[in-house]
Amino acid sequence: MGVVKEGCYLLFPFVILSLSVPLLPLSVHSQCTKPPIIFNFGDSNSDTGGYVDGLGLNFVPPNGRAYFHHPARRLADGRLMIDFLCESLNTGYLTPYLNSLGPNFTNGANFAIIGSATLPRYVPFSLHVQVSQFLRFRSLSPALVLNGYQDLVADGDFETALYTIDIGQNDLAASFDSLSYPQVIDKIPSFITEIKYAISNIYQRGGKNFWIHNTGPLGCLPQKLASFARNAIELDEHGCLRPLNNAAKIFNTQLRVLCEQLNSQLINATIVYVDIYSIKYDLIANASHHGFDSPLMACCGNGGPPYNYNANITCGRTGYTVCHEGSKFISWDGVHYTEAANAVFASKILSTNYSTPRVNFNFFCNKM
Repeated sequence: MGVVKEGCYLLFPFVILSLSVPLLPLSVHSQCTKPPIIFNFGDSNSDTGGYVDGLGLNFVPPNGRAYFHHPARRLADGRLMIDFLCESLNTGYLTPYLNSLGPNFTNGANFAIIGSATLPRYVPFSLHVQVSQFLRFRSLSPALVLNGYQDLVADGDFETALYTIDIGQNDLAASFDSLSYPQVIDKIPSFITEIKYAISNIYQRGGKNFWIHNTGPLGCLPQKLASFARNAIELDEHGCLRPLNNAAKIFNTQLRVLCEQLNSQLINATIVYVDIYSIKYDLIANASHHGFDSPLMACCGNGGPPYNYNANITCGRTGYTVCHEGSKFISWDGVHYTEAANAVFASKILSTNYSTPRVNFNFFCNKM
């Protein structure tokens, strides 16, 4: 998403990625003296169960079939990108903040919730609300640890923790549902401002290490392709909607500028900017090169080619169809990605090719 400029750092080790088939991230042994603490904020791209915990429900098969072999509180057939990144750091999957049944927060917490956006601010579970939840978690944890509570983060760990944010896709998607293209572009600075507030609020409570994803190619999602009226001029050479992708690029440019500004303004802070847009778009544009089929078609949905997406019969609802296990699809349900695609995304992040400068994991370890 956009061009990455100097001043934004990626804090992961180099991993070799196969040029022909998507592989899971290679095993990486952390050089830190203890597993890193991670606090994550975002939407369905990184929600590991907060939505399910908050509403007291569960997803239905075939969600979760590829790895967990049952619905695993994620909108995917298996692991998310955040799961692979946790594996690469030798730490457990992040427990949702809303999990009240035997939670383990020793390695951090996940505040991401499916459907979340930066705006409106006070609507659950906007980014502002997620940060408010974190601030409460931050203020109560030290006293609880002193009183003998276990499975929590120690007070000093908040300053060395890694704070990750992956949000913005739903802001853009919702805007296109009711606004013209120029009106959507005019709203983007307000989304960026909310991300700025989130980083600043966490920084004021001691956070120093931030890892910020830009947003993906919205115009390549089967849901959007099936839902929006199209003509040939709206589609790019790979079949994606230009207006939606152009808006994502403008969002990403402004996010990159914010990242650079905060790197210079926040003393002793490192702001991570990760070009997820380029990672995802490259996989879609060069799907066959990476061993994938039907890059713009959902594995699980209804309607068949070219997109297999029907808003009235989504994945898991009566009438859906699903591709064979082992199929190399990029889109799981028209909105979310398959485990195979998430594995490639994580591997590319770990390569450091999408960060500038290219810094390996030792940089992060030395800050602990």
